[in-house]
Amino acid sequence: MSQEGKEMEFEAALKKLEDIVGHLETGDLSLEAALKQYEEGVRMADICSKRLSEAQKRVEILIKTGAGKFKTVPFEPKKKK
Repeated sequence: MSQEGKEMEFEAALKKLEDIVGHLETGDLSLEAALKQYEEGVRMADICSKRLSEAQKRVEILIKTGAGKFKTVPFEPKKKK
């Protein structure tokens, strides 16, 4: 991954991805320009996916124990069937 990808925040990557989609939807780009935009869009989508995965690993759930105390446990999303 490029240095930009390592440092880019989720919101910045998502905004750039949305801008790219907007450019592609206009249909005003040459084939070469559209391919470059598409490739950049794939990179931005990959950054977004990685940032979401990192955030998910950091989320914890607060659970009340039987003794009335609270403890934290890692968040584990439900698996899709």
